[in-house]
Amino acid sequence: MIEKTTSRLLTAVVVSISMVLVCCTGSGAPRPGELRGSLLDHAIPKPSLSLTSTSGQPYELIPNTEGFVTLLFFGYTNCPDVCPIHMANIAAVLHQLPPDVADQIKVVMVTTDPDRDTLERLREWLDKFDPKFVGLRGSLDEVNKIQRDMGLPQSVRSNSESDYLVGHAAQVIAFTKDDSAHVVYPFGTRQSDWAHDLPILVRSPGNKSAQ
Repeated sequence: MIEKTTSRLLTAVVVSISMVLVCCTGSGAPRPGELRGSLLDHAIPKPSLSLTSTSGQPYELIPNTEGFVTLLFFGYTNCPDVCPIHMANIAAVLHQLPPDVADQIKVVMVTTDPDRDTLERLREWLDKFDPKFVGLRGSLDEVNKIQRDMGLPQSVRSNSESDYLVGHAAQVIAFTKDDSAHVVYPFGTRQSDWAHDLPILVRSPGNKSAQ
């Protein structure tokens, strides 16, 4: 009963966190008539983070994603629902998009569970969706600082020592070439929404494909 209660509480945390930063529209954001994602009041700057990639090498987000639409997500491989559904939906759409569109998009996942998500585990899990997905790992303190700096809540771990759950922000943050995010995609975003929005984000002014 305690485990079921904890699971329900963490699910509620994830759902409520997914609404953080989401609002109706913003003065500097893309026009709401085109995109199906949730527009932000204020753009989120792309974080200048440097973590370890699944290759074992340091990965600096800004220089490595310059010129691309970057979908940034904080999650973990033992997640029972939000993380695998997001990754599966994005991968399915990317595999259907024309290569000249899909090649302009990078997907980056930062684990919120570094104690269990080794680099090998993270790579193996991401490969199930797309080998090109970038997996990053740092200490929990590093990851939580990045989330705080972005205005996201810190990850919340249940009390169980073995099969614990991690509450985390449930939205995918979409950065365009201006190194800012004007739109986020909450849990529940459908493949049809991704298929609609990703080509628009790629074609938006300043993106690599528009040059």
